[in-house]
Amino acid sequence: MADRIDGKAFAENLRAEISRHTRALTEETGVQPGLATILVGEDPASHVYVRNKNKQTKAVGMQSFHYELAAQTTQQELLALVDKLNQDSAVNGILVQLPLPAHIDPMTVINEIDPAKDVDGFHITNVGKLAIGEPGLVSCTPLGCLMLLKDQLGDLSGKSVVVVGRSNIVGKPMAALLLQQNCTVTIAHSRTRDLDKVCAQADILVAAVGRPEMIKGDWVKPGAVVIDVGINRIEVDGKAKLVGDVDFAAASENAAAITPVPGGVGPMTIACLLFNTYQATCQQKGWLDRQMDL
Repeated sequence: MADRIDGKAFAENLRAEISRHTRALTEETGVQPGLATILVGEDPASHVYVRNKNKQTKAVGMQSFHYELAAQTTQQELLALVDKLNQDSAVNGILVQLPLPAHIDPMTVINEIDPAKDVDGFHITNVGKLAIGEPGLVSCTPLGCLMLLKDQLGDLSGKSVVVVGRSNIVGKPMAALLLQQNCTVTIAHSRTRDLDKVCAQADILVAAVGRPEMIKGDWVKPGAVVIDVGINRIEVDGKAKLVGDVDFAAASENAAAITPVPGGVGPMTIACLLFNTYQATCQQKGWLDRQMDL
């Protein structure tokens, strides 16, 4: 039976470490890292998510600047706010919560953010740096997955990895991060032929395809480590239930270790956002010796 990879506990420890570094930085330099979040519209899930981000930002000793804009806010008005935050020295990280209303182009907004403050790691400059192996800010969810993998396995060099999913937010940056760790990486997706056989070759299987329990237990190589990024809401016996992209019970029979849903990758995302905010602050000030180790 597979070990459960406890992302909730790991994220709690990471936040404690970020808090320790943040408070030391503020005491010694007078600089208190600041994260600005922008929420446009009334999406209920986004409101909950951003509220959690603001709460955790303050809990680790950072400043939290929050902006809520009406759904009818124009793209130009949003860009003007982003530009204002780019110029604000108290703001070290900027996050625009997605999804945005349909009349606003998300990539235009994301690429308006100063790359040095792009703590979501979505700006084309940071995406490009990741692709060529240069230091930059990395998308939070893949970064969290990498931390869990390194904690579980130590050195990842030479491991065979299959990433199921090719999104710009998870699949592609996950593959790039693992290449930097000297893994042999295959990117698969819902249209990959013989996907079950491809998955069964993996020492590390990362599922980020967005389909509930798509990855079956016999797709998992005995002894593999499974990272399930999926969060899908399904109905079981008339009740809502959260499940991943992997059939957890069946996969646990083959895997050496697996992340549960919930409680696996999910808690790592906000923790890594705070990690990125701290790192960005140090980079902006030229205090590279104060940065945290990955």
